[in-house]
Amino acid sequence: METHEYPNGNITVIWQPQKCIHSAVCVKMLPKVYNPKDRPWIKAENASPEELKNQIDQCPSGALSYKFNTQK
Repeated sequence: METHEYPNGNITVIWQPQKCIHSAVCVKMLPKVYNPKDRPWIKAENASPEELKNQIDQCPSGALSYKFNTQK
């Protein structure tokens, strides 16, 4: 399955377009991050890792997820 990753500090936003149902919860909650007219349409650097996590937890389709970046 295709995925796109957008890092921001210690968190990376992961988007799976095939799962997206276009509910627009992401755009409504964080319009400074999610703009479907832009490329790339996700600008993870425009919100804090905590804001991103809180919004992603509201994604109804599971198209948005995240992982924590750990240094090795």
